[in-house]
Amino acid sequence: MTISEVSEKFGIPQDTLRYYERIGLLPRVNRNKSGIRAYTEQDCKWVEFIQCMRNAGLPIEVLIEYVGLFQQGDSTIEARKELFVEQRSRLLKRMEDMQKTLERLDYKIAVYEQTVIEKEKELQKPEK
Repeated sequence: MTISEVSEKFGIPQDTLRYYERIGLLPRVNRNKSGIRAYTEQDCKWVEFIQCMRNAGLPIEVLIEYVGLFQQGDSTIEARKELFVEQRSRLLKRMEDMQKTLERLDYKIAVYEQTVIEKEKELQKPEK
């Protein structure tokens, strides 16, 4: 696939894909005879992985570290696992914080909805 096809498939700007490759987040993409990037299925799996992790809020630096460890081979399996265990813990904490915020927003919305109902009732009362 070309960079434009990958960009369209994943909804990621071409400049972002180039940036990911330049900083080592995306392993080097092969090029065809004309020098145009030729993304393989494996490259697309990396893009999908990066997108998933970024959407979950994992920092680019952590993902660069992971890619570096991955490229070093099986001797880094434990280090990769620990990296993900730590990130999972951070993600769970953020999810808990977000749940609390959601509950607070739900409460505030309910208060405002009740206020609106009470105001409408007042307006509908006949004048004396």
